[in-house]
Amino acid sequence: MNLDEKRRGHIQTTRDDIIISRNERYLSPLVASPSQLRHAVESLTYPYPNLSLSYYSETMTLILGPKALLRRRMIEGKTSLLVSGEDCMPEVEHVEASSQSSGVASDTEDCFTGYDESLGEDPYDDVRSKLDELAVHDRAMHATHSLPGNPAPPEEELTIPRITALFTYFCFLVMISIGRGRDFFASIFGGRYNSKEERYPSNSKNNYAPLVQSWEHFYTRRLYHRIQDCWNRPICSNPGAHIDVLERVSDDGLKSMKLLGPLKSLPEDQQQQYRNGEFYTESPDGYAARKCVNLGSYNYLGFADDWKNTCQDDVMGSLENFPVCNQSSRTEFGTSALHKEMERSVADFVGKEDCVVLNMGFNTNATTIPALVGRGDLIISDELNHTSIVNGARASGAAIRVFRHNNTNHLDQIIRDAIIHGRPRTRRPWGKIMVIVEGVYSMEGEYCDLKNVIKVCKKYGVYVYLDEAHSIGAMGPTGRGITEYCEVDTADVDIMMGTFTKSFGGMGGYVAGSKSVIDNLRRKCAGSSCHSSLSPVVCQQVLTAFKVRQFDFLFTCGIQTKAITVLI
Repeated sequence: MNLDEKRRGHIQTTRDDIIISRNERYLSPLVASPSQLRHAVESLTYPYPNLSLSYYSETMTLILGPKALLRRRMIEGKTSLLVSGEDCMPEVEHVEASSQSSGVASDTEDCFTGYDESLGEDPYDDVRSKLDELAVHDRAMHATHSLPGNPAPPEEELTIPRITALFTYFCFLVMISIGRGRDFFASIFGGRYNSKEERYPSNSKNNYAPLVQSWEHFYTRRLYHRIQDCWNRPICSNPGAHIDVLERVSDDGLKSMKLLGPLKSLPEDQQQQYRNGEFYTESPDGYAARKCVNLGSYNYLGFADDWKNTCQDDVMGSLENFPVCNQSSRTEFGTSALHKEMERSVADFVGKEDCVVLNMGFNTNATTIPALVGRGDLIISDELNHTSIVNGARASGAAIRVFRHNNTNHLDQIIRDAIIHGRPRTRRPWGKIMVIVEGVYSMEGEYCDLKNVIKVCKKYGVYVYLDEAHSIGAMGPTGRGITEYCEVDTADVDIMMGTFTKSFGGMGGYVAGSKSVIDNLRRKCAGSSCHSSLSPVVCQQVLTAFKVRQFDFLFTCGIQTKAITVLI
């Protein structure tokens, strides 16, 4: 009897149950044992306590039932079940079972689809197939290095083409020349920055000394103000895939902006012109707005679009028991039960002993790094690391070395030289050496060659600090970030940092690691001991997002990645 026949022979359940069968061909490294699989599914079914749960240890199979209850609850939650039983169930030989069961199961890949076939033919089927093919190749090339012959990714120097640099400098030269000319004529004839009647008393040069010199303010006056209507746009809707942007106007040549407000303040012909616009809309309080495509918000998993259906009840319900703000730091009275639950959930999710959550993602790096290293230590940072890492490294007082982006040979050379030569002048050994990388580099959209970085760091015994602000929740078969995507054991990463802004529809950040390290950070990190704690309402948002994301993985992401097989 082959493996498939053995597996089918052990599955005995009714057709009204949902079967979750472990597929050995696509073994998920994060669910390595029957007990872990059972625990994972129990946590996934947390919002549905009425579902029955059966377990078969021999085949690592779990059975959830009844199907009708789960389907009804998913419809209520507006979640689409992407597989249907009879359509995707292949013809297999029935095995002996009890009078109330039938042994029906299969490991075929043909029954999985990411598109509801009841809607008709998928017009983007060829596009999806091509993107999947490119994604698999890209991951094998750059993340796991598992292509035949194990080719290394090409190491390219990040350089700007000369023609691009030339035209960029030429444009700046033209703008600066025009700005200087405008300043000259404004000093003679007056202008919006040299008006005798200032809008604000503090702008009067006769009564107040200037805060900045003319050249220091030149960029703001002559470059930024000319196009400032492209930035700082106030919105009047949720920051989903589409947003409503409030209309602004300026009566001083874009020096300042103000809201247009309700259209009733405009002449009738202008009102009609606005209302006839293709993208015109109004805010809830009647202000004129414009419908726009949102390309500027962090909304990786779509919680901004689906918040009312997925998180609203839990988040609004938390206000009955918790305040909006605890009015204190974590080390005083700023810790609530939601903070503790959130830290346990994050630590379990990323595979670390403990975790501390902070109220701002940027400050998580900026305040954590100085608490980990200081004078006499060495930080080795990727050249494309985020500004928050740069600020934290500078504030720590530690020495800083920079290695070329994703160039592990250069990293190896820097670590070796640092160990051999030690500190400058004294040649004493460094207290600590810590390598800092990001999972996904936000400005470039590239991900870290983490597997090879870990190999180099383990070779020399240096610490690894991983920033997963843009990868946690969005990368890997189960959303556990770049470590899962690159098949790296989280035990090899000493400090794991991430934020709740991008994938979980909240704010703040976390730092996960060993219990001793996290206990030390709770006392020494300024973000924990000095800053106000994360809002309990945000904690509830993140906790609910974790539950929704894990449940969606069971019925959607698991279908695409084949880490877990769902059969109905």
